[in-house]
Amino acid sequence: MFSREIQVNNQVGLHARPATFFIQKANEFKCSIWVEKDERRVNAKSLLGVLSLGIIKGTTITLLADGPDEQEAVDALHDLIVSNFFE
Repeated sequence: MFSREIQVNNQVGLHARPATFFIQKANEFKCSIWVEKDERRVNAKSLLGVLSLGIIKGTTITLLADGPDEQEAVDALHDLIVSNFFE
């Protein structure tokens, strides 16, 4: 298992459009991926799950992955968040 913390800093957080980009990127990988916020963990490949966390600007989340491409998955999602979802 591989994990990494990151702070979400784009204006709308991980809501609607950015969450869609996040889910699409997560689905490119074979491993299982989760997003954790305040001890609550959801499937990173589930739009409803990710939206249910209510991630707003300034929120720190943990990305976790388990499987053959776990580090690549976490790094790719980290890079997507750092880029502010290319906005």
